[in-house]
Amino acid sequence: MSDVTIIGAGVAGLWAARSCLARGLRPRLIDRTGAPGPHGCSWWAGGMLAPECEGALAEPLIVAHGRKAAALWRQVTELHEQGTLVLAPERDRAELDRFAARTEGHVTCDPDAITALEPDLGGRHRRGLFFTDEAHLDPRQALADLVEALATSGVTVETGMAEPSGLDGPVIDCRGLAARRDLAGLRGVRGEMIVLRTDEITLTRPIRLLHPRHPLYVVPRAGGRFMLGATQIETGARGGVTARSALELLSAAYALDPRFAEAEILEMGADLRPAFADNVPRVVRRGRILHLNGLFRHGFLMAPALAEQAAEFLSTGKTGDLFHED
Repeated sequence: MSDVTIIGAGVAGLWAARSCLARGLRPRLIDRTGAPGPHGCSWWAGGMLAPECEGALAEPLIVAHGRKAAALWRQVTELHEQGTLVLAPERDRAELDRFAARTEGHVTCDPDAITALEPDLGGRHRRGLFFTDEAHLDPRQALADLVEALATSGVTVETGMAEPSGLDGPVIDCRGLAARRDLAGLRGVRGEMIVLRTDEITLTRPIRLLHPRHPLYVVPRAGGRFMLGATQIETGARGGVTARSALELLSAAYALDPRFAEAEILEMGADLRPAFADNVPRVVRRGRILHLNGLFRHGFLMAPALAEQAAEFLSTGKTGDLFHED
């Protein structure tokens, strides 16, 4: 017998189940395609827990809650707490100054400091910003670890279709864009990524390369793999990686380190990320239904906070600063 039904087994739904269990609530977890995989946008995430860097453009709520994300994820999966290094080509150094002015928690790096942090980038970049308190994880491993932890507690992902209105009792709706009919203003923002493999480059932390038109982040993963991302396209259309986006991502990676030109392309992928007009995720209450949605590009950063506030409301009736009434 369940106390709450959760629809959607992406990062938000899995965290909602975990948070409910922690408060003594027994969840039932349903997803139309089953356990996490390429069908969900969580699969294509970068896995950066970088609240300070996101603060260059994101609202203060994102930064405040994002600063707590690493401690919560540390309980679930392997976390790499090596910080974030932000660089810019010399011709775009003004971008670095603007980024520094809009963010906190960084130290300025000269060429020697950059070399000390990332020896393979030594001599290639003259100035950078190092955000010491940020972290990253492997999203697919993190999703698998969440699924395993829930299974240990007797909660498995059921495969099946479900509409919130057709269910009895409290419901947490984590369906992303599938909930557009119920959530006014929810839109799709496409993100695209490429995974490369090379033995010629070693990086220990995410690198953000600033550019006025083609900003890039490179996230190291095990086995000489690197995830390239940053495209953000306002569209409701799904589809694969466009030729333009692939060219921009690969060109930016080449600007970071020309050795990426010889890397093997392992994978290209894209999906639509749900977002509200202000790009701030929220818990939207509609009677007995709580919608956890609008994660935008902050899925792994903000899912724990949304889940914690939803579970707290169900257990105590207390609402948090991410709550909205519909």
